[in-house]
Amino acid sequence: MVGDGPNRSPPDSLMAMWRARLEGRALLLGATAVVLFGLTVSGQLAAGPAVFAFAVIVAAAVLLSAGEKDEQDQQAGGLVETIDSSTLQLFAEALPDPCIVLDRRSLVVHRNKAASHQFPGLLVGNPISLSLRSPAVLSAIETVRVNGAPETVELHQTVPTETWHRVTVTPLLAGVGDGVLIVNLQSLTDEKRLDTLRSDFVANASHELRTPLTSLLGFIDTLMGPAARDAEARERFLGIMRNQAVRMSKLIEDLLSLSRIEMRQHMRPTSNVDLVSLLREIREGLATAAKEVEVEIVLDLPAEPMVVSGDRDELYEVFENLIDNALKYGANGKKVDVTLAAVTRPAYDVLVSVTDYGPGVEAAHVPRLTERFYRVDAESSRKKKGTGLGLAIVKHIVTRHRGLLTIKSRPGHGTRVEILLPR
Repeated sequence: MVGDGPNRSPPDSLMAMWRARLEGRALLLGATAVVLFGLTVSGQLAAGPAVFAFAVIVAAAVLLSAGEKDEQDQQAGGLVETIDSSTLQLFAEALPDPCIVLDRRSLVVHRNKAASHQFPGLLVGNPISLSLRSPAVLSAIETVRVNGAPETVELHQTVPTETWHRVTVTPLLAGVGDGVLIVNLQSLTDEKRLDTLRSDFVANASHELRTPLTSLLGFIDTLMGPAARDAEARERFLGIMRNQAVRMSKLIEDLLSLSRIEMRQHMRPTSNVDLVSLLREIREGLATAAKEVEVEIVLDLPAEPMVVSGDRDELYEVFENLIDNALKYGANGKKVDVTLAAVTRPAYDVLVSVTDYGPGVEAAHVPRLTERFYRVDAESSRKKKGTGLGLAIVKHIVTRHRGLLTIKSRPGHGTRVEILLPR
């Protein structure tokens, strides 16, 4: 539109430029005018020479302002010209986090490899606003240009995946508000996800403990009140209370077990464990539970010992958990197959599989079965005294042993859990 700032006529622009340059020398010009006026009034200087001298001083002030402005422009321009220099590129590439270099117009003049990988839309020569459509980031860039001081904001993106970054915008030279800017992005995604997992874990653990505790308190109040003299009710309630107490005890035991495993996650076990004898021992330990649900545990083991490097107690917990789950949730299949075999896969030498022939699980649930407290059917799981932590414990132990856990299941075809371990 005519009359807007960007489309002012040349005379208006010229007048604005002169006005801006003279404003920077207002104090000097005012003092000069006072001195010349005093000399003229006192008769020491004629009016004509005084006016001429003032005009010369004004012209000099304008030229000096222009010279300083040109020098600043050359300084900033020189920085832009050296953006592609090896020194600045090496500086950006040496940073582990994404780093973007912007010129005076906020055009991307360089991006390191980390920035190229995490933000493929960042193209050299394009304005940063085309790639990072974040009002907070763009506002920080403008603030740095005005103040010349670093600014830090948070960038939250949900496409293509949810990510968080701490964005720091810094002028290349302190105090240069219209020069080159360095934009550094530090990932906060893992921290945010851990915070979410921690919050969910605390909420779930509190819920799982509160449910049996509330039940216990209710039965205790009943026994102390209306059922105080009812022997039959007392016996029934005490049985329920014992089951709830056992459930809480098992949950706390699993929580402590998971905590211990996580503390040692980075330490690889070095003891030798014979899986053949271990699986036989587990079958004997679960024989009573298998008999109660009328399920046969069938072992398919090699004749010779098969030794792996690991922690015997932890591997016992892994396979006991898997076979116990198969007995609980696949009981209508009447059989659980446990197979141990040598394999020749990259990084793995031993395969242990536990297969039940129960109802199976929908494909949508399979990837989440190892999450803490995740249950396909929460009510059924609680009735079977499940804590929702068994497969999470299994996953952490297998990871500590540098192994691989795979779960395969289809509705009506049972569930097969495979564990690959290195020798």
